[in-house]
Amino acid sequence: MQRRKFLKGAALAGAGVVGTAASFPAPALAQGLPEVKWRLASSFPKSLDTIYGGAEVVSKRVAEATGGKFSIRAFAAGEIVPGLQVLDAVQNGTVECGHTANYYYVGKDPTFAFDTAIPFGLNGRQQNAWMYHGGGRQLINEFFKEYNCYAIPAGNTGTQMGGWFRKEIKTVEDLKGLKFRIGGFAGQVLTKLGVVPQQIAGGDIYPALEKGTIDAAEWVGPYDDEKLGFNKVAKYYYYPGWWEGGPQLSLMVNINAWNALPAEYKAILEAAGAEANVGMVAKYDALNPGALKKLVGGGTLLRPFPRPVMEACYEAANELYAETCAKNPKFKKIFDSWVKFRDEQVQWFRVAENTFDNLMISASNKKAAKKKT
Repeated sequence: MQRRKFLKGAALAGAGVVGTAASFPAPALAQGLPEVKWRLASSFPKSLDTIYGGAEVVSKRVAEATGGKFSIRAFAAGEIVPGLQVLDAVQNGTVECGHTANYYYVGKDPTFAFDTAIPFGLNGRQQNAWMYHGGGRQLINEFFKEYNCYAIPAGNTGTQMGGWFRKEIKTVEDLKGLKFRIGGFAGQVLTKLGVVPQQIAGGDIYPALEKGTIDAAEWVGPYDDEKLGFNKVAKYYYYPGWWEGGPQLSLMVNINAWNALPAEYKAILEAAGAEANVGMVAKYDALNPGALKKLVGGGTLLRPFPRPVMEACYEAANELYAETCAKNPKFKKIFDSWVKFRDEQVQWFRVAENTFDNLMISASNKKAAKKKT
């Protein structure tokens, strides 16, 4: 009898919870915690659901985990500040946080590039390994303290394409005088080979390429590049983007805003960034194959960078790193940790990962050849 009364009471209580939103409690973690409203400035346009989407993932998860008590409203590039001024807006407290690629700010200090990617560096998995388990985050955030910021990994594109060119690149000589939209530290590498680098926000690349203000442009990969329409104004599509083996996007948080958060909200924000980090590269990996097929089917000419060009770029990158380490102790401190980690990762990946990948590529090629015969 007592058991029947208990079950009846439990059923009525459950019906009340389902039947009225008012009776559904906020997540237990958020009960008794303050309401916090932040603004987030993105470096990316809303049309790019992948890369801009990282900010939306963070906003959504934070709100869900706190019952709306901690809300972050995302603004696309240009809505509060231009895409390449997100760091300044966060540093100055114009907004509480931003979603950006920190290699955009190498003009302030080349050390910023480590938080995104530097040429001939880590792939996406290796970047995560360095950040989460190789001391990368500690080194990066020690550097960012000087800029009144705290960084949380919140996205990765995976290895990018080498970009869109109006003419073929056959030799190193073809790079001389080339006006190339390229982000981060790679522009300084290519300057050594005669390239004239241009840093332009994503939404402004197409008109610059269309008008001939630039001769070539790189962005991310097939899915985004097709959305931006680069195939309409340049026909040669090169790979790989050796300057971006695994570029990371970061949630940049104003340090005062970060310090003011309750510990529970900090943990939720870190977890939301981690979800955006994993989800972004998964989405790109899912969508890029179909987009590339469509581009090639529409007349895009897919080309690998010639080996001599790649080797010249590799040598130029190493020269630049040596020069930068010699004059910038902040860069050198992170580079020494980073390069040791990279070299160990390359040796590990060649044992199992690369062997498996090469086997699958060979098997796939054989399968495709059989279908043609």
